[in-house]
Amino acid sequence: MTKRIRKAVFPVAGLGTRFLPATKAIPKEMLTIVDRPVVQHVVDEARAAGIEHFVFVTGRNKAVIEDHFDMAYELDDTLGRRGKLKELEALKADLPAAGATSFTRQQAPLGLGHAVWCARDIIGDEPFALLLPDMLHHTFGKGCLAEMIDAFEKHGGNHIAVAPVPEDQTHQYGIVGVEDVKAKVSRITKMVEKPARGTAPSNLHITGRYILQPTIFNLLANQETGAGGEIQLTDSMIALSHQERFHAVRFDGDIYDTGSKIGFLTANLAYGLSRGDLGPQLRAEVERLLER
Repeated sequence: MTKRIRKAVFPVAGLGTRFLPATKAIPKEMLTIVDRPVVQHVVDEARAAGIEHFVFVTGRNKAVIEDHFDMAYELDDTLGRRGKLKELEALKADLPAAGATSFTRQQAPLGLGHAVWCARDIIGDEPFALLLPDMLHHTFGKGCLAEMIDAFEKHGGNHIAVAPVPEDQTHQYGIVGVEDVKAKVSRITKMVEKPARGTAPSNLHITGRYILQPTIFNLLANQETGAGGEIQLTDSMIALSHQERFHAVRFDGDIYDTGSKIGFLTANLAYGLSRGDLGPQLRAEVERLLER
C-alpha cells in the first residue's frame, strides 16, 4: 500500500544575496508578495494539497520565519481589543496546528541536496514533498502540489513538477526527458542539470516541486559534491532513477522565480492583479505609469 504524502520540506536557509540590502536583516523568504510573505504562499499551496506537517530547513538569522508560523500573543490581544476581528481571524486561519511545524538547521551552505538530507530524521521512512520557496506556482485551478499528489496516488514512485521553457533557454535549467512530452504525467527517461546548448532531451524544466521516496536520504548521505562545490539534489535523483520510477507532472499555470528581482516584481503584479480588492485599481495605476 502506498503511503500518503503527509510531510513537506521547505529549504529556507539561503542568504538571499541577490536582494541585498533588503535581505541584510530580513530573510528573503519573508519578503512579501502583495501582503503575504513568499514562504506563506508556498505553505498555502502545501496546506491546500493536504500536507499535515511542515519541515523548515533553516540557517542563522532565520528565526523570524519560525516566529511567523507561531502565535503572537501581544498582536492577537491588541487586534482583539481594537475590534479588528477580520485581521485576527485571518492570522488564526494561517496558523499551523500545534506540533505541525518542525525547524532544523543547515549549519553550512552545502547545497539543496544537503538541506534535504538535514530533514531526514523528521521525515523518517515516508515519501515526502519538497517545495522550493523561491518558486511560486500561480494558478486559478488545482495547485501544483495537489496535482502531483494525485499523480503520486495513481503511479507511486517519485514525481517532479515540470513546465516548458523556450528551446534557447534550456541550458539555464534542470531538464528532464520524458516518454510523452505533451502528457500531463509521463515517465521520466533522463535528467540533466543545465545541459549544453543543443543537447537538452526536451524543453521541460524542473520547477521546484518534488515528491520523493525516503530512499533519497541514503544517496544524499554519500553524495559527492557537484557543481559549485555543493551537494546537488539532481545528482542523487539521477542515481535514484536507476532504482525507482520517476514521473514528470506538467504544471500549466504561471511560475515566478521570486529569487530574481524581475520574478519578484512580476509576481507582485500578477498576484495583485488577480485579487478582486486590488486588481482593478492596480491595473489602472500600471496603465497610468506605462503612459508616461
